Amino acid sequence: MSRVYNFSAGPAVLPEEVLRTAAAEMLDYHGCGMSVMEMSHRSKDFQAIIDTAEADFRELLGVPDNYKVLFLQGGGNTQFAMVPMNLMRHGVADYIVTGQWAKKAAKEAEMYGKVNVVASSADKTFSYIPDLQNLDIDDDADYVYICQNNTIYGTTIRELPNTKGKDLVSDVSSMFLSEPMDVSKYGVLWGGVQKNVGPAGVTIVVIRDDLIREDVLPGTPIMLRYKTHADAKSLYNTPPCYNIYICGLVFKWLKEMGGLSVMKERNEQKAKILYDYLDQSTMFRGTVAPKDRSLMNIPFITDDADLDAKFIAEASAAGFKNLKGHRTVGGMRASLYNAMPQEGVVKLVEFMDAFEKNNR
Repeated sequence: MSRVYNFSAGPAVLPEEVLRTAAAEMLDYHGCGMSVMEMSHRSKDFQAIIDTAEADFRELLGVPDNYKVLFLQGGGNTQFAMVPMNLMRHGVADYIVTGQWAKKAAKEAEMYGKVNVVASSADKTFSYIPDLQNLDIDDDADYVYICQNNTIYGTTIRELPNTKGKDLVSDVSSMFLSEPMDVSKYGVLWGGVQKNVGPAGVTIVVIRDDLIREDVLPGTPIMLRYKTHADAKSLYNTPPCYNIYICGLVFKWLKEMGGLSVMKERNEQKAKILYDYLDQSTMFRGTVAPKDRSLMNIPFITDDADLDAKFIAEASAAGFKNLKGHRTVGGMRASLYNAMPQEGVVKLVEFMDAFEKNNR
């Protein structure tokens, strides 16, 4: 078997150790005689799986006791609606738009109330993070919303915005569990797991207890109320059992690797290898302001669309897969999530260097 280097932005590379464990347990999970795919979500076996997954997740991220952890479905597009439906009590919210996903979230929220875009980097194609410390926060705003790492454009918010006391809601999908976070600084943080945590189909929401309320917007479906899922401990309906199981294996792998501080160091090392090469290259260049560069998603271009296409094709043939940039941006993008080994980044840079020398 030959494994490629998968630089996909999501669904993305998973740790080989996790995949091997899942393969070994596929037909008979811990002697129960069936696969996790086959077992009832009401069974003791699955209850143990989801309980352990939540406990390990809490330990990794340092989730305080006054926050609930919810394993949900529906991805980011569902959270774009659930956030205002559950939190926009006074009909006002402030959004910081630093990429397509925050832009899409703001547009969805406009269906439920007044949305103020208090900062944006759209003027330079989302290639930087604007000043977030001197924002004109609306006195009536129920929350301030950010997308903390921008998968498409490759920027990241390193210093959280000054929300002037308003609850901060953050989409952390493409940086989930890649570094330590102070959960107490957020009212809600959520992420689709398919980028850095597990297979597509699970969204993890971490929400402070006081934000789980009965008084949601009129017409909010029962299924889209955080309280519904908090009260049912993520088992209101049949959850994506197997995907939660895989997430649980990833959590254990992260703990075995040394936790999130170690992962951050590893991710910084990997990103530095590629950024250092881009900064000295005469063919390839990064597209993001250096101070705002993401550790997870690194877009780059050659300034020649035909050359970009040639590079992507030759890289794919050489085993470096899914380097094509997002359709709204073009060029290339390498996603260096937790499970991407440093060896993969080193070999990618070696390939890029050879390509540059052969195509001058």
